[in-house]
Amino acid sequence: MLTLTENAQTIISGIVGSSQVPETGGLRIAQDAEGAGLHVAVAELPEADDRVVEAAGAKVFLDPSAVVALDDKVLDATATADGRVDFAIDQQR
Repeated sequence: MLTLTENAQTIISGIVGSSQVPETGGLRIAQDAEGAGLHVAVAELPEADDRVVEAAGAKVFLDPSAVVALDDKVLDATATADGRVDFAIDQQR
């Protein structure tokens, strides 16, 4: 199952907390329409078939395709001074 680094937990909580979604909200990761990559967006709730990954209050909703792609991965995140967030995916060790 996908795990989140402490940086990712903090950044995801900040993104969701500063958006206009309720406390049930999280960051949703889904396969993009072409199937070539992943799409990330803030969501109020998980979709019915999403898997929810929660760590230290940070919630990530994974669509079924993302579950398969990220099953044995670690999600990390960094924020730049100008507010841009970069996500990185690595193998679990």
